[in-house]
Amino acid sequence: MPHERGARMAEGRTDGSARAFELLEPLVQAATVRVHAPPGGYEGSGSYWSGPTWGSGFFIAPGWVLTCAHVIGEGGAAVRLSGREVGITFSSGANGATGTVTGRVECVLPERLEERRPGRRALWDLPDLALVRVLAPVSHACVWLTDRSRPRFDEVAYFGCTEDLGTPEITGRTTRLRGTAGNGAAIRLGDDDEIEPGMSGGPVVDLARGEVVGVVKARRHTGGGGLAVSVVQLRTLPMPVRGRTGLYRRVMQAHDLHHYDQHVSDLNSRRTWTDVHDELPAEDGDPYAGRGRLTPGERTTLCGLLAELPPPGASEDVRALVEAARGEEPDPHPLAPLSWRDGLGLLHDPPGGSGEAAAMLRYATDVSVADYREPATPGADEELWDWVRTTAERLWRPLRRELGERHERGLADRERRRRASAGRPVRHPARPADGLPPGASVLLEVWAHGWEDVHDWRVSVLAGPAHPGRVTPVDSGVRVAPAALPEVLRAPLAEAFRRCDTHETAALLEVAVAPDLFGLPVDRWELVGGVPLGVQRPVVLRHPAGPARPDAAARWARALAGPLLDERADCVRGRPRTPSPGWLAALPDNTVPVHCRAPALEPTLGSLHAVRDAGYGVVVCRRPPADPGVSCAPFHRGLREELADAGRAEVLPLRLQALRGRAHGADPDAYWAAGAALVWDDPARTLPEDEPLQGDL
Repeated sequence: MPHERGARMAEGRTDGSARAFELLEPLVQAATVRVHAPPGGYEGSGSYWSGPTWGSGFFIAPGWVLTCAHVIGEGGAAVRLSGREVGITFSSGANGATGTVTGRVECVLPERLEERRPGRRALWDLPDLALVRVLAPVSHACVWLTDRSRPRFDEVAYFGCTEDLGTPEITGRTTRLRGTAGNGAAIRLGDDDEIEPGMSGGPVVDLARGEVVGVVKARRHTGGGGLAVSVVQLRTLPMPVRGRTGLYRRVMQAHDLHHYDQHVSDLNSRRTWTDVHDELPAEDGDPYAGRGRLTPGERTTLCGLLAELPPPGASEDVRALVEAARGEEPDPHPLAPLSWRDGLGLLHDPPGGSGEAAAMLRYATDVSVADYREPATPGADEELWDWVRTTAERLWRPLRRELGERHERGLADRERRRRASAGRPVRHPARPADGLPPGASVLLEVWAHGWEDVHDWRVSVLAGPAHPGRVTPVDSGVRVAPAALPEVLRAPLAEAFRRCDTHETAALLEVAVAPDLFGLPVDRWELVGGVPLGVQRPVVLRHPAGPARPDAAARWARALAGPLLDERADCVRGRPRTPSPGWLAALPDNTVPVHCRAPALEPTLGSLHAVRDAGYGVVVCRRPPADPGVSCAPFHRGLREELADAGRAEVLPLRLQALRGRAHGADPDAYWAAGAALVWDDPARTLPEDEPLQGDL
């Protein structure tokens, strides 16, 4: 049987992939680890050498091991995943010697695995990843991770811990990628060979490009092949609190600096990933497609220099620079670019036949003069520009001239921005005091089926006033029951927030629904960390088509300037009413109509339509209280004080967020605000007019 398998492997490889496997195998084996109980651990009796193998993993950065969450979860007692200690056995040198250290699970993906762990031998939810931090400083090898957002369906090798000869060892097999699953989160592995027990958590390596693209997850019950998780799913690691560098960016920075240091070091003669990339069989016969691609050494150096800079302030900053370098907007991918390195991955195969090298050098030039989330290490941006200028020497003269002019313009623009912000606190966002950030926001649209209790939905990124009308889709779905909406929208909303959040501000969530859905409790959904969405970020309601009257912009501007006046729009001393159009039109422009009744019921529904028709873009309403007979007076009294204290409408989204936080924290002085919602029809933030297709009838 082993002979037949070996013959099948050799028969399935092309000459190029066979040579690539020979070159890459030592590097991958040195970075791949065996995951088991911790040394001297509590998971079983006897030495860890005689204990069972839980699975495999691999070093992706100094001190960081990537594996599958189910490897951690199925290796012993059902204890909590995050914080669990595990044993890591790895090759510590070229002589094949091994070492064992203890690691602690820093994070698992998805985070809800802690509460929704599947039964033994059941398939764990995607992305099924665990990031383990080694608890002792050790010297080890690291793999090279892909920067591409999508894998190429070519020949790959997968590695992991097997016991074919009776003792644990790291071995590799070859196959082809056969497609994706799980909306791109998983990669299908062909059945050229079998995935054996213990290989889960091992790396999947693209043989043509010499980069790790996946993590072995599961094998088929019959025949060979199985599933791997795309390493791009690392971008779904939890976002940090404001002002901190997230785990994903820290790990990828360490990854790039490790390979950069290995590349430029003269202290040893061991071959690096960059050396092997230079020896891989060329794609299409030309090592670097003429002058169209960077050499492996140039790419490693560029990634290292980018890692020396502070990370970008927001995902949209990266996409904007990529668009400027490509000459067109990059295709929206399910996962946003979070680091400068991720931007390089969007520059492969640029349009119009222009070379990758030119696009990447334009991008690097723009990054060297960008506004960073914090001051760069002195000289880091100049070093990046010096490298760009030197690298361009081997390229054509018009590009060198273009890059020089691009750099001069960027320096001048950055200096103007710095002078304009000289009077503001350092690194303060460019927004009015206590107002919303001016950048991108997340747009959630929900449509109800009139004949049954199901909804269609769409999540997008709304670019904002800087790019009027630009909407980037994230995901959509049809025919979802109301109770299932929070779970269905968990991943799409999390991805949209990653694209829009900056290191200082949480992006606005705009919920565009018809008035009969204004009672949808989006602000109460607990999508991340068990904290309601409306406490984590500002949440506002929008009418699907925006303000209805031409003079709405004037009313909007007057409300923003303040002072604000509140007016009961749907009740008189607690008794329901529908206001007349003439009465609404005669109110001052700085009036905020207040609705205290259930938005899904008449007469409030008619009142909401009436105030919209009258051109009011700032309206306050609330969901019905648990006791429908309770007086609405505390709500109106508290809101009147809040509006008077706010003074102007532009601060209301953040003040309402703060009120939700106080109510969530059991502040009795904020109980009156339970269920309060803000209608915020900003005429500068135009909404898409098309509706998604309805589900099958």
